[in-house]
Amino acid sequence: MQAQVPMTTAPKLLKPEKKEPILRNFKRKKMLYFMCIPGLLFYLIFAYTPMYGLIIAFKNYNPFSGLEGILANDNWVGWQWFDIFITQRTFWQITRNTLLISAYSLFWGFPASIILAILFNEVRNAPFKRVAQTVSYLPYFLSWTIIAGFIISFLSPSNGSLNSILMALGILKEPVQFIVEPGAFRSILVISGIWKGVGWGTIIYLAAIAGIDPTLYEAAVVDGAGKLRQTWNITLPGITPVISITLILAIGGVMSANFDQIFMLMTPNTQPVGDVYETFIFRAGIQRGQYSLTAAAGLLRNVVNSFMLIAANIFAKKISGTGIW
Repeated sequence: MQAQVPMTTAPKLLKPEKKEPILRNFKRKKMLYFMCIPGLLFYLIFAYTPMYGLIIAFKNYNPFSGLEGILANDNWVGWQWFDIFITQRTFWQITRNTLLISAYSLFWGFPASIILAILFNEVRNAPFKRVAQTVSYLPYFLSWTIIAGFIISFLSPSNGSLNSILMALGILKEPVQFIVEPGAFRSILVISGIWKGVGWGTIIYLAAIAGIDPTLYEAAVVDGAGKLRQTWNITLPGITPVISITLILAIGGVMSANFDQIFMLMTPNTQPVGDVYETFIFRAGIQRGQYSLTAAAGLLRNVVNSFMLIAANIFAKKISGTGIW
């Protein structure tokens, strides 16, 4: 006789949780919602409300007409200002400069924060670690006006430290005016940008590394994995979602260079290689009063940034499964 197999009861299906009513959720978390009000008001007043003014990119706007010129219906010119901007001689120059400077900064600056965060995580001397982190954060809190003064003084051909060091080593025979050299200007921008922001950029990566399960490192040590192997197989995969999100946001701003940095360091000699959208908008809009033209330039730049952000998000979700939405 065949043994009878005892019958097992089918597992009960879990009922989906009911969504909490909106009013009850608001009452339970009302303090959190109230804390969001200042941030929402900031973006509503300074980001979303001024967006209505973008319609001057499609109008022949006179800055002396004030609000009436924005609301008037008799000054529509369609795509005229976009055509004028694209056909200008400087269009391809500022587009090329913006893309190159942003690409260089992204290529060299983005991994710098990740590498520094990993190095900080491996430091076991707590006092030294705190001091090193503080020193790396400090430049971020200095304005580009102050930092530009440091850089100009450091690169000065008369008493600059860089020229003195290079001449002492025999690399240079006479001082070089690096700050006015077109070939060195983009390198100066990238290096100074990394120096200013690398420490601050490590904060989010250190927080992500702190969330990795320490038992993974203990198991890796038992298996004989060294520090490099632990970093490659545990640390980097553990912070990949954070890296993906920050990279997507960085790519979404590839058409937006740092105006403060470039404006403070750019000279007439370096303008052909340093002139970007922000500096063009400042000259044409603030100095010349061509508000419709600069509104068209700014709108075109933001549209390209939006497409770059969407494309980067789609690509990241296909590769790593992580995205902003």
